[in-house]
Amino acid sequence: MPTLGELAKLIRSKNAGAFTLTFDIMFQDEETYQRVLASKVLTKQSFAKLYKLPEDKVMFFECDAAHAIKISIPRPYIQGDLDDGDIYGGQQHAPLVDLVVPDGNVKLKVDGLRRHDE
Repeated sequence: MPTLGELAKLIRSKNAGAFTLTFDIMFQDEETYQRVLASKVLTKQSFAKLYKLPEDKVMFFECDAAHAIKISIPRPYIQGDLDDGDIYGGQQHAPLVDLVVPDGNVKLKVDGLRRHDE
């Protein structure tokens, strides 16, 4: 089974201000994007578990028009803090790259941008 890193066109993390990290996972086409969504390997719940955060701290968006998933979380340290080992937030996406994506049933969704708060 392929990994998220093999299926995604781009996986990145970066600062969204001094207090927030944002993650972008982008796909080349609708089929691959829907495959990852259908697999449920990357959800608000799985992301919270992977990054050891309470679910209510994770903002999770599916951006259908862009074939992308966007996730935002609070930074573990304020940008530039003495304990901050990644001042630009550009290395925080690493745990996502090796997530194994099982085969799933693909159902196309056409409602644009969805925010997942459940």
